[in-house]
Amino acid sequence: MREKEVLKQEILDAFHFRHATKEFDPNNKISEDDFRFILETGRLSPSSFGFEPWRFIIVENAEFREKIKNSAWGTYGKLPNASHFMIILARTKLDTQYDSDYLKDQILNVARIPEDHMVKLLKRIEEFQKVDFNLLNDDRSLYDWACKQTYIALGNMMSAASQIGIDSCPIEGFNIETMNKLLDEEGLLENGHFGISVMVAFGYRVKDPRPKARRPYDDIVKWVK
Repeated sequence: MREKEVLKQEILDAFHFRHATKEFDPNNKISEDDFRFILETGRLSPSSFGFEPWRFIIVENAEFREKIKNSAWGTYGKLPNASHFMIILARTKLDTQYDSDYLKDQILNVARIPEDHMVKLLKRIEEFQKVDFNLLNDDRSLYDWACKQTYIALGNMMSAASQIGIDSCPIEGFNIETMNKLLDEEGLLENGHFGISVMVAFGYRVKDPRPKARRPYDDIVKWVK
């Protein structure tokens, strides 16, 4: 087993390696095994209450990629050359409200929590949504909250990719309504149960980036003692 200090340095090296790759090598493709590994780190990511309010759409179809490129300005330079292109969807209020069928299925059949405990948990989730985070006043609040969860999976997938030498670029450069309309036309939103959260391209860089620049540790980290 590798010593902890060696493993820590390997992880930090991967974080220094990672950057928002703007130009991908069209001739260098990610292997099926490597991309399945990346997806698995997303699937295993944590989410609030264990909702897993996401879906990962891998776009391989060239025609659909072209539609995305023409609809989302942030994809310029990434499509069509990225080896793999992913759209991360977030579940909407139809699935994430405390009394939804999706949550009951998630608790009973995925988390395998007994039904009597489910009733108590759903009451706690109801209080959280109504009082603690005030998420039920409009349709957008729960959707935005679910989108926040998808960024945990996004970060984990990009970090895992960098640890095996694969580049990535998260993409928010798009109009939400335009992209949701495009995705709905493709039948990917399941009658309003999903909406777009973020996109991400994976592949291999064409050229090395500038050295990573970040604010100093003491400006970012504050200890309360």
